[in-house]
Amino acid sequence: MPDDKTIPISNDWNIADNQEKHEDPLLDCLIILAKMYGRNASKASLSAGLPLVQNRLTIELFARAANRADLSSRILLKPLEEIGSIQLPAILLLNDRGACILVEKNTTRDEFKVLLSQSGSGEKVISREELEKLYTGYAIFVRPKYLTDRKSVADDETSSNRSKHWFWGTIMESWRVYRDVFLAAFLINVFGLVGIFYVLNVYDRVIPNGAFETLWVLSIGVTVIYLFAVLMRTLRSYFIDEAAKRINLKISAMLLQKVLDLRMEARPQSIGSFSRNLQEFEGIRDFITSVSITAVIDVPFTIIGLFVVWYIGSYIVLAHVITIIILIVYAYFVQKPLQRVVEKTVRASAQKNAILIEGIAGLETIKMLGAEGHIQRAWEESVSYISKWGNKSRMISSSVQDVSYFVQNLLIVAVVVGGVYMITKGDLTQGGLVALVILSRQVIAPMAQVVNLATRYHHAREALSTLEEIMKLPVERPAGKTFLPRTRFKGVIGVKNLTFSYPGQTTNVLNNITLEIAEGEKVGIIGPVGSGKTTLGKLMLGIYEPISGMVTMDGTDIRQIDPAELRNFLGYVPQDIVLFRGTVRDNITMGTHDVDDQSVINAAEIAGVDSFVKKHPSGFDMEVEEFGRGLSGGQRQSVALARSLLLDPPVLVLDEPTSNMDNRSEIRLKGYLAQAVQEKTVVLITHRASLLDMVTRLIVIDNGSIIADGPKDFVLEAMRKGQLNF
Repeated sequence: MPDDKTIPISNDWNIADNQEKHEDPLLDCLIILAKMYGRNASKASLSAGLPLVQNRLTIELFARAANRADLSSRILLKPLEEIGSIQLPAILLLNDRGACILVEKNTTRDEFKVLLSQSGSGEKVISREELEKLYTGYAIFVRPKYLTDRKSVADDETSSNRSKHWFWGTIMESWRVYRDVFLAAFLINVFGLVGIFYVLNVYDRVIPNGAFETLWVLSIGVTVIYLFAVLMRTLRSYFIDEAAKRINLKISAMLLQKVLDLRMEARPQSIGSFSRNLQEFEGIRDFITSVSITAVIDVPFTIIGLFVVWYIGSYIVLAHVITIIILIVYAYFVQKPLQRVVEKTVRASAQKNAILIEGIAGLETIKMLGAEGHIQRAWEESVSYISKWGNKSRMISSSVQDVSYFVQNLLIVAVVVGGVYMITKGDLTQGGLVALVILSRQVIAPMAQVVNLATRYHHAREALSTLEEIMKLPVERPAGKTFLPRTRFKGVIGVKNLTFSYPGQTTNVLNNITLEIAEGEKVGIIGPVGSGKTTLGKLMLGIYEPISGMVTMDGTDIRQIDPAELRNFLGYVPQDIVLFRGTVRDNITMGTHDVDDQSVINAAEIAGVDSFVKKHPSGFDMEVEEFGRGLSGGQRQSVALARSLLLDPPVLVLDEPTSNMDNRSEIRLKGYLAQAVQEKTVVLITHRASLLDMVTRLIVIDNGSIIADGPKDFVLEAMRKGQLNF
């Protein structure tokens, strides 16, 4: 890789808000390069979960997408003539917000061979003059990561090696900033010592001799030094804030990405507590900001201050050493009780947040049940518990501050008393005593600040421990795992010896399920409440991972397929519909790329969404509130069905898709669906006999086992005759 300095690229290249093109040049180029380096990659696998802008990859996100294909990248400002053949292939950023891949330079003819990002454009030979008109000057150099052991890559996720740790590794990325902060702190402390010697000389030389010229020279010099000290303090604060901002952005993004990539089995039982635990990162962020870092960085300079005290006041330095020892010993003894109090406070805060989230989310039900008092009591008990332990925490912290205040003032008394005795013996001047009094506070202040940070330290430590547990949770796309690329599925679903139970449960929801669904087959799954129908559908989608057995798609275990690719070819209507704040169109197109308006309209017509958006003045821009509030249950199901049909997937899993619809809407939907799913594999989970007209095969599940599987008419006849009891 080149040694050139990485330069931030101008925002002019980035996607404009009004850009109407559907091309994604950076993503297209990345896919081409991944294939050139033998990496399996697709648009879905590289971009899934990234905060795309206008559904396109940006320069800022390029490195994260490249990392998924085991590629490293750097963006550099590079004239064409400085790009060597050994650095090729490289991505060139073009003026029209486009990109191309430079694959070859012909220096003899002064020509360049490029691959255009648009699919199917192929290679093109272009002259230097023509290319320089398009080239912005910025290039992305991409190289493969040579991984000899993929297991070691996965192990890095939980490695204790701080250089690769999710938190400490991010901190270490800013080591240059902290180096500059340390240098600034050194200068600030040196400048602080200048003031001490200024006072010493004024008292001992200027005043006795009336040397006013010397006074002004010293005063002007000290003033200039203090101005530099102010500049250093400003720069130090700026550097620390910038580092904290960078760390905050990166780790916050990392945490949410981790949460969104969690396997459903690892999802916490209490969303409120979990969200509060995530918010605990704010405690860590506060701890690494200016006050804490400044105090810690200033501690080494206490030693320098002690040497200066010894130089001026000889054995008076013993008072300072004893003071520091007292502070350290007292801080040590309060650590255990303080840690216990902080742990209880953090857990109680998580519980309080769980009550709040649950109360707000279920407000309508709470009102209908008249359960306001129950929630209020739980809330007040939680607040009371937190207040109790919060008071204990504040008392311990206050005691540390009080002891620190007392011993610092006692130190001044000791310095004055000792100094007076030394003055009477002629071992110290009056100026020296004044300097020692001023210097004493400067020497002890960093240690006192560190001791006073004990509470914040324990809070940050507890927060880091909590977040560490979150970062260890299993994810759908673990580092180092290679998925099999699939461009399309026929729709053959296989289930073999499938057994599953939800986390924390002792009984299996599904027991040794085996079945096969042919391409284009329409299958209905029925059974009593709690029989495992919905769970089977979710396992087919790869949302959960079975305890034993497997689910296959076209003969391939779905655990070998990238979840993002798999779900691109599966349409799903869940039993519990969740919509998000935004518009109807936003909810239909969420998670999709490059979808044109006609596709949205077609899906909406089939699902029946058009029946209510046509009557609204905003049409598809009709506002949807959180969780779909403002829409009826049937309307929410229509939006979910349109969402599942949008990408024309070969497989549809429909779980009670019309449970909230009236008969008229259901009849209309059946008519449209019958035409739309003719060539698709359909798995219909339902209690409604009217929907069984859509299927040709019927599977009956009871207590997690298949008790009947065959042609629909045959199974229904057996049920009428009482041969199937469930």
